[in-house]
Amino acid sequence: MGMRRLRDALLPPSIAGIFMSSSPEARRLVTPSGAARNCFFARNLFPCLLLCGIWFFVCPPPALTQDGSPQTPAPSPAPQPESKQISAEIASHDEPTTFKVNVKLVVVRAVVRDSQGHAVGNLHQEDFQVYDKGKPQVITQFEVEQPGTLAAKARQKSVENSGDTPSIEASPSAGNAPAVPERFVAYMFDDVHLEFGDLAHVREAAERHFATLKPTDRAAIVTTSGVTTLDFTDDRTKLHETLLRLQPHPISRSIAVDCPDISYYQADLIVNKHDSDATQLAVNEAGDCDPKLGGGRSIPLGDPALLVQTMAAGILSAGEHESRVSLESLKDVVHSVSRMPGQRSIVLVSPGFIVPDLQYEYTEIVDRAVRSQVVINSLDARGLYVFMPYGDASHQAPALPGGNLVDNPQPPRSKSLIELAAASAQDDLLAILADSTGGIFFHNNNDFNEGFRRVAETPEYSYVLAFVPQNLKLDGSFHSLKVTLKNPQKLTLQARRGYYAPKNFSDPNEQAKQEIEDAIYSQEELHNLPVNLHTQFFKASDEDARLVVLAHVDVKRLHFRKVEGRNDNVLTCVSALFNRNGNFIQGTQKIVTMHWKDETLEHKLDSGITLKTSFDVKTGSYLVRLVVRDAEGQLMSAENGTVEIR
Repeated sequence: MGMRRLRDALLPPSIAGIFMSSSPEARRLVTPSGAARNCFFARNLFPCLLLCGIWFFVCPPPALTQDGSPQTPAPSPAPQPESKQISAEIASHDEPTTFKVNVKLVVVRAVVRDSQGHAVGNLHQEDFQVYDKGKPQVITQFEVEQPGTLAAKARQKSVENSGDTPSIEASPSAGNAPAVPERFVAYMFDDVHLEFGDLAHVREAAERHFATLKPTDRAAIVTTSGVTTLDFTDDRTKLHETLLRLQPHPISRSIAVDCPDISYYQADLIVNKHDSDATQLAVNEAGDCDPKLGGGRSIPLGDPALLVQTMAAGILSAGEHESRVSLESLKDVVHSVSRMPGQRSIVLVSPGFIVPDLQYEYTEIVDRAVRSQVVINSLDARGLYVFMPYGDASHQAPALPGGNLVDNPQPPRSKSLIELAAASAQDDLLAILADSTGGIFFHNNNDFNEGFRRVAETPEYSYVLAFVPQNLKLDGSFHSLKVTLKNPQKLTLQARRGYYAPKNFSDPNEQAKQEIEDAIYSQEELHNLPVNLHTQFFKASDEDARLVVLAHVDVKRLHFRKVEGRNDNVLTCVSALFNRNGNFIQGTQKIVTMHWKDETLEHKLDSGITLKTSFDVKTGSYLVRLVVRDAEGQLMSAENGTVEIR
């Protein structure tokens, strides 16, 4: 069994097909293509026998064991030397191989809109210019995409590889091909900082927004507190039920005091910035009021300055803890979304929060998002923000001795300035996250229906540009990007604003592994190698099936390196399986080392080779991702396919 599997994985498809057609299991498999199927039925028994005879005399099968040793196929001794030669020319194993470090291909997704805000889809490669740190770059790849194009491509492969009927219309599965998940949006509600009123408004708008999701969309709901979560799904009932469970979950606000009224922002000014005005304001307020803890317990009044410093330190620590928890949750969401096979984005719904002395933490989040092509969009849940002294009605203004709120209707001017600055500072992080990752920041607007539409919509057209950076140093530094139109007219363009150069890897294998991993968790198709994806399956029972992924490689079109008169190259072929919601199920890596003789490469590989990987699965819908990378050409191909097993 092991020899037959390895032989099938390495034989040219025309030869491998003979062996597969004689197997009862293979007759239940889906044929590779409609053309091959018609050709098979057109032939009768005599041509098949003739082809088998020609194969045995001209191109004996390289029947190998798992260790690459030859197996004697017949009493005739003639095929054995040929088998030894072929087995010495190709081997398949799972050990890591050495790759040359390849310069990272930078992919930029750009959206161009007209003056009415409609996406424009009639531009060409020559209309764009990309600048890396101000230096113009050569665009090496260009593609115009529309929502559903990736799904259409994958479904087309599924139709071509499905059924035994001669036409698509007659195929029972052609009209019901699974909807390939193309877009993954994680809706992150900042329940640590959201007030109940704001949360109620955005929750209602989110409910209406989820009703507009497309069949190729997958949505997840997460919270900064981690209390409420829902993995990626297209089940609107589950989305509705999860939204209803959303509630504010503050972590440290219970320690807040009524007077002096020191906010997190003012505490940062007092403790970290040593702002004398903010400190004196709090000291004056402390001297004019009877400070109380939550619950009405009085604080013995001592030195007002010492009291202010102590309270400010506690408020700062509590606020920083909430900000750190929220950022850590966002970091985890970016990591999870980066593993989804398609367009990836996050919608952060928050009133905003300040992050003093946490620049490294949010810069790390931006770094990971940019590297993983995750767009972070943000929606300010406060809507059209109007400044109110001492906050809204839920915040009680301090009652000063000798008067009341009527006698003292306004706070000091310096207090108003601090609160205005704090309200503005809360927006800063939301703007930074969106601007740094190519997202949209929706703020100062009460139309949350429009807000959700804008931060989560997929444009009708988008352009995928790619370039190889010139003289790129592998130092991990940030490279600012600028994409422009040579003739902008009245068009506006949105694109990612930068990327991080890869760092030097001590082991080149790690660089290659990272490139392959990035390609696996993408849905972009690359065609830099002559590779075609085919899928087959047969059912072992009503619930169990075996899914076969076939990668056909046109070997003669690869680049080879001459070593002692042989043609050397190494292929790494990774097949990955995802469920209908885009969650990774399993994957297999196959490494093929080629050491071809000139004669073999020129005369015996016209049909190429076929690499086969099998998965034991249950009935259902699956997304197949195939990535093939070669060592000598340093090129990569990636394709998608869908399979519906009933």
